[in-house]
This record gives sequence, structure tokens and C-alpha cells, in this order.
Amino acid sequence: MKAKAIVKLKFPSKKHLEIFAKALEPEVKKPATTRSKANIEKREKFFILMVEARDTVALRATLNAYLRWINSVVNVLEVLEKQ
Repeated sequence: MKAKAIVKLKFPSKKHLEIFAKALEPEVKKPATTRSKANIEKREKFFILMVEARDTVALRATLNAYLRWINSVVNVLEVLEKQ
């Protein structure tokens, strides 16, 4: 059984979107496990993360990892914007 999830995030500008996508690109290119894979897309101001896994356990683990990375990048962007 395959499990799939899609996360769609809207950014205030294309500049933010580009920075964000470049930050996550290494993680997508070289996945930590063979049990799941992720793809990213940029559409206008939207960042789309698509995850496919062999099972729900692998899907949950992969989503948690990406959501933590996403949160970290958002936090860094917020700090940089305040300076």
C-alpha cells in the first residue's frame, strides 16, 4: 500500500519562495531513506511538497522531518526580515 500527502504553502513573495525552495532542495535530492520520496514544486507564490511512502509510518516520519525543516527555514526568514 502506498501512502501520499501534499503540503501547499503560500509565500508573501517569489523571492521568499525561491530562498525557501533552495534551502530544502538538498533534502529532496538525497532522501535519508528508500521507504519514501519527496518532490517539490513552485507555482506562483506557492511551495508544494509531495511525499509518497511505502506505508503510513514512513509517510508520517518523512512529513515530520520536512515540517521541522520548513519550520526552521521560516524561523530564519523571520529573523532576517527583522534585521
